[in-house]
Amino acid sequence: MAISDEINLKLTTAFTPTSLDVLNESHLHAGHSGDDGSGESHFRVVIKAAAFTDMTRLARHRAVHAALGAELIDKIHALALEIDGA
Repeated sequence: MAISDEINLKLTTAFTPTSLDVLNESHLHAGHSGDDGSGESHFRVVIKAAAFTDMTRLARHRAVHAALGAELIDKIHALALEIDGA
């Protein structure tokens, strides 16, 4: 399974978002630090879910990282997050 699909599945399961975009931006970083040549090293997640409504920005980021889990996070060099409550 592609990393973007894993991210999508885990975040959908954890937060039931009203909107979720998982963007693979690895091609923008080809040849840069962290590019492992896999084409799956840099991601941007744009997520909106009611679960985030009363959370601080830091709490939202921690919740997303917890939902993805250490094993998946270890596969990713960079993860940009845009999180909003719904």
